[in-house]
Amino acid sequence: MVVHIVMFKFQEEHKTANIEKAKQMLENLMGTVPTLCSMEVGLNFAEEERAMDLSIVTTFTNKEGLQEYAVHPEHLKVVDFIKSVVEYSKVVDYVKE
Repeated sequence: MVVHIVMFKFQEEHKTANIEKAKQMLENLMGTVPTLCSMEVGLNFAEEERAMDLSIVTTFTNKEGLQEYAVHPEHLKVVDFIKSVVEYSKVVDYVKE
């Protein structure tokens, strides 16, 4: 199983609304992207400087499934929106044994 984790730091302008929209868009990918086995979307409550605003933890059967997710048209719509409202993101991909 492959685990794909992404954390996002959103821009301040319309931050709360953009986080909620991103969360909904991401959750809507379940059942839409065939290779996506599971997705957890988390909203941050920590107030530390290093805290990120939103995170996703997704799983795939294999690396090929992750690659198919990455280029899926519905996922790319979410990516386009998120890129327009975040300052930056961080990613971790690993194989869960």
